[in-house]
Amino acid sequence: MTIQEYLHSLKGKRVAVIGVGVSNTPLIRLLRGAGIDVTACDKKDRAALGALADELEAEGCRLRLGEDYLEGLDHDVIFRTPGLHPRYLAAARERGSQITSEMEVFFSVCPCPIIGITGSDGKTTTTTIIAGLLRAAGKTVHLGGNIGHPLLAEAETIRPEDVAVVELSSFQLMTMQESPATAVLTNLAPNHLDIHTDMEEYVEAKAAILRHQKPGDRAVCNWDNEITRGLSQRTSGNVFYFTMYDNKEISGCFLRNDAIWYRGRGKEREILPLAGILIPGRHNVENCMAAICAVEGLVPDEIIREFARTFGGVEHRIELVRRRHGVRWYNDSIASSPSRTIAGLLSFPQPVILIAGGKDKGVSYAPLGPVVNDHVKLLILCGATAEAIRQAVTEAENYRGLPILEAEDYPAAVALADSRAAEGDVVMLSPASTSFDRFRNFEERGHVFKDLVMALPELPEKHE
Repeated sequence: MTIQEYLHSLKGKRVAVIGVGVSNTPLIRLLRGAGIDVTACDKKDRAALGALADELEAEGCRLRLGEDYLEGLDHDVIFRTPGLHPRYLAAARERGSQITSEMEVFFSVCPCPIIGITGSDGKTTTTTIIAGLLRAAGKTVHLGGNIGHPLLAEAETIRPEDVAVVELSSFQLMTMQESPATAVLTNLAPNHLDIHTDMEEYVEAKAAILRHQKPGDRAVCNWDNEITRGLSQRTSGNVFYFTMYDNKEISGCFLRNDAIWYRGRGKEREILPLAGILIPGRHNVENCMAAICAVEGLVPDEIIREFARTFGGVEHRIELVRRRHGVRWYNDSIASSPSRTIAGLLSFPQPVILIAGGKDKGVSYAPLGPVVNDHVKLLILCGATAEAIRQAVTEAENYRGLPILEAEDYPAAVALADSRAAEGDVVMLSPASTSFDRFRNFEERGHVFKDLVMALPELPEKHE
């Protein structure tokens, strides 16, 4: 089915779009441009939407705003925003509404192969690497999904020979009835349990990326992660693994002699020396291996090596902000879970000054405590989860009196870190918590931190 055929199928139907945000505003305009009857629904009131409310009404869209925006929905088709749990639309489904999403429709109309990436950690970096490798090899790539760019409105311009690379969140995957031709599962650990009913529901949502694959499709899974290794049995496609060990049991990527190797069809070859990867951290070695498995046969090895040598990472992901007086400042604002902060801490050979804390998302901080004690020289806490993180650190068996300070806000946290940092130190913002206690999202949190770091004054030069 083409996008035009899908839009034609909506003629004469009443359509509701839940959420007037980044992914759904282009969708609303696409539907209205095709003459579809659209009601845009959002919890925000008119004042919060601002000029966008006037623009959408001028384009013929009805608005349904405020706290009761989901009450009594009975439209023929309802587009769910990714952040809304499907249970909130159960009554509408019972009334006969068809529930779908921008991403679900994109999968049904996309004319080119889709590479989909999901996981608890590393999915944005892995997605970015895959897209970069394919572009370096001369492919036309359409990058989108949870990475922040909706693709459905562009479906008509996509050619069969192109490649779509999409990052998929658990919320996008929950109701998906199709899987990508190439599916990548980076890893799985407890996450988003403030929204998902429990860990089982979270894992089942992620499993949808494999569940509907066909024979001949490709699945890429983390062998070293027990959950993803188990989920690899859910696909009908061919499974390729990546592992940080010299594992002779698998097809896919493995480590040998400080290099990434690939094994397939009974043959092995060295792809990339670890010294040739610019971005730091064991977890980024895993991200590179996952990407290499995904593009095998599409990207020559020499292009992989050149890309790895020059790729500096993605903003807010162990991003080097500034070198100042021998101190390196890193922004890892994406770290909204303990597992992400653990990965960040393990990226550096020396103990770091860590700024952490934010809003709770329903996961345990206990695994973070021992790692902080081993890899942090000073812990600065700021935010609603400060006490939970402190408790995880002080109750860990390896706690030996690590200095722990609390800051009222980010300016105070940066000032504290600056006052304690000495030449050769690393200071890293890696909150292990969501940003929603004080910020709209992790990007805003990261930008605030970067602005504060860049505003730190240079010391006057010494004169003999």
